[in-house]
Amino acid sequence: MRVSREEAAATRERILEVAGTLFREHGFDGISVADIMKRAGLTHGGFYGHFASKDDLAAEITGRVVSREGWMQRLSGRADPSLKDVVRGYLTPRHRDHPGTGCLFAALGSDVVRQPAAVRRAFTEGLKNRVDALRELIPGRSATARRRQALATMCGMIGALTLSRAVDDPKLSTEILDAAAEAFGRL
Repeated sequence: MRVSREEAAATRERILEVAGTLFREHGFDGISVADIMKRAGLTHGGFYGHFASKDDLAAEITGRVVSREGWMQRLSGRADPSLKDVVRGYLTPRHRDHPGTGCLFAALGSDVVRQPAAVRRAFTEGLKNRVDALRELIPGRSATARRRQALATMCGMIGALTLSRAVDDPKLSTEILDAAAEAFGRL
């Protein structure tokens, strides 16, 4: 039975959405194609009609998730967010507790180093774009100094979110988020 282009596009989109969530929850190597397809309500064999390999899917997901426009507005809930709004929106218990729909950098940063070049390239380009966007919110005249501060802020936010997820002490986890939000949100 042939499917229409619209149906094929919708199926591909469903695979991408499911894979994006599962990769962030379990890591690139912690989930199989069969698991992705099962969660999408599809057969394993159907995967290869949409993607050449799991690596191709991982590269596309990485590029897609990290290049989404409007990320600062989504985090802050504001049309024209300040740096403090973005930092406070990023460093929340909700973000910490839902890695499948959260920051790919925090969820998969340590996995990316072991992935193929296409995944690393998408990750790198996405990080550069996010840092450039943050730089626009950093005060100061020197573009170089603002870029360095944006890099440090991005690294600090990702690190804080990662550590808050890693510790087994809920009070310490929240303390990490609060301390980082205060430190990076007051620039």
